[in-house]
Amino acid sequence: MAIFKAALVQMRSSDDMAENIADASAMIREAAGLGASYIQTPENTCLMAPDGGAKLSLTFPEDKDPALPAFRRLAEALGVWLHIGSLAIKVSDTHVANRSFLISPKGEIAARYDKVHLFDVDLPNGEVYRESATVAPGANLVTAELPWGRLGLSICYDLRFPQLYRAFGQGGCSFIAIPAAFTETTGQAHWHVLQRARAIENGAFVLAAAQGGVHANGRATYGHSLIIGPWGEILAEGGKDPGVVIAEIDPAAVSAAHGRVPSLRHDRAFA
Repeated sequence: MAIFKAALVQMRSSDDMAENIADASAMIREAAGLGASYIQTPENTCLMAPDGGAKLSLTFPEDKDPALPAFRRLAEALGVWLHIGSLAIKVSDTHVANRSFLISPKGEIAARYDKVHLFDVDLPNGEVYRESATVAPGANLVTAELPWGRLGLSICYDLRFPQLYRAFGQGGCSFIAIPAAFTETTGQAHWHVLQRARAIENGAFVLAAAQGGVHANGRATYGHSLIIGPWGEILAEGGKDPGVVIAEIDPAAVSAAHGRVPSLRHDRAFA
């Protein structure tokens, strides 16, 4: 497989959807100008609402969402694979789906993934998150074929469930997408080690675009978008601020990692 460039768009999204679409689009164009063929944005690309109620009031069903057509046109205009980390898509009067979209260079939706694991957490510092109150969970493992190999789709809190990524690894995925809006608190403790572990365990590239900084709603996200090689090495990393993170990807590194540690073939059942 040919070497290519992958780029991550790190954002600090607000509750202004039009502003977020414009910001994301500008950085996607920047990434394409740097030669990226695959470009990923973070979770909640177009909306970081103050609470679940606000999110519901500001979202649309997929066929009426204003962001998706804009991103489809952009992917086609730039001729890139554009992976929108997630949009909030209204699926009922009380719930949205936290949904990733992989868009082909023809502007077609190549894959959709609804976040399976929802972030319902009480942190020691008093932060409380109840994603399930307004988000309907997905139920399906989703992969997609890129020109350079198979991609496994996931979102943020999914990162903590290694069985999902084992299925990607054993299903032949060379690339794993983990767009996120990790909290500052949990990110400082776990972001790097978990991302590197998912790459090492499965001998796959990990591509994780992130939200970073203090948002208009007061929430602080960790940033540090990461591109990680299949041996666990960090190939590129963002900081706290919005921007583009880019790295050259050699798909041959996947088979090399599998040859050095063939653990994907060594799973055993146990009682």
